[in-house]
Parts: sequence; structure tokens; C-alpha cells
Amino acid sequence: MSGLRLSFSAILALGVTFGLFLAMYQLISSGSDRRLELDAIAGIHFGPIEIPDEVETRSRRKPPRLPPPPKPPPVPKLQLSRMPEPVQDMLRIEIPDLEVPLVSGEGMYIGNYRQADQPAEGEIIPVVVIRPMYPRDAAMSGIEGWVKVEFTITEAGTVKDARVIESDPPRVFNREAIRAILKWKFKPRVVEGVAVERQATQVIDFSLDNS
Repeated sequence: MSGLRLSFSAILALGVTFGLFLAMYQLISSGSDRRLELDAIAGIHFGPIEIPDEVETRSRRKPPRLPPPPKPPPVPKLQLSRMPEPVQDMLRIEIPDLEVPLVSGEGMYIGNYRQADQPAEGEIIPVVVIRPMYPRDAAMSGIEGWVKVEFTITEAGTVKDARVIESDPPRVFNREAIRAILKWKFKPRVVEGVAVERQATQVIDFSLDNS
């Protein structure tokens, strides 16, 4: 009984082995045929490359040289006409004489000023004279008078340190006389080419006759 089983198992194993070999053959054969079909369709051929003996050569020719462009005509010379230079008439400015005082300022009336006291070293010449304001109360009351002022003329001709030394009537015209004299300018005193200070006095009249 055991011998029968062994023989049956051997026959079965041989059959299975034969079937496997047959299936493998079918697979291999079908795959090679498919590859041949694909190679034929793609048009790919494997083998030596044939190179023709005759080589085609091409000759290159240089293009013909273009003729040079024509020379441009010469630029004409411009003739510049010279414009006549304008002649300007110079203004003639007359410089006023500094010996004559320049009178200016505000006020209803400029009081007459008398010639300043002249010391031995030279004249005191006013260059700019400012009009003093006539006090309103004095004008409405018809009061007239004069003020004598003492002051210092600086190197530049200006006035400083002014003070009233005498007046008539007293204290009526003092403030306006001081305010006016501080704005005056005089010709400075020159000693050996150098301007120096000097003392001076000035009398200012307040009158309604010419108002």
C-alpha cells in the first residue's frame, strides 16, 4: 500500500514539473515575438553604420564690397555781422556841497537855528539838520522861545551827551530841542588826518512867525 502511494506521488510531481516548464517556455517565446514586433514598428536597426565615401563640400564666397558713401558737401561758413555796441549815456549826478546843511524831519515848524559857537580850532559845520517838533501846548498858547544846547560831536560826526544849558522860557522847548539835536550830524574835527571828538553848543529858536 505504501509503495503505491510513492509511485503516485512521483508521477504527480513529474506532471507538475513538466507543466511548469511548459508554461515558462510559452512565456519566453511570446515575449521575444512581441519585442520583434516593437522593433519593426519603431524602425530601430542595430548594426554597423554605413558612411558614404563622397563628401559634399560647400564653397563660401565673400559678398561683394559695397561702394563708399559719397562725401557730404562742405559746411558753408557763416558770416557773423558785428552788432554795434550800445552806448549808454552816463547819468550826471551832482554831489551836494557838504558845507550846506541838509534840513529834514517832522514838525509843524522848524525853529530857526543860530550859528554854533566857533572855538579857536575851527568852524562847527552842521551837515544834517532835523526839524524839532513844536510843542502843541506852546503853539496853541502862542509861546515862542529858544534853547541853547551843549553836546559832543563824535569822530563820525554824530551827536552825544546833549544837555540844555539855557532856555527861554525855561523847560518849554527843552525836550524837543534835545530830541532834534541828537539826530543832527556835523562835519567832524580832523587833527593831523585823524578825526577826533569836540565840544560844541547850538541855539535853536522856536518861532511862530513862519509857521
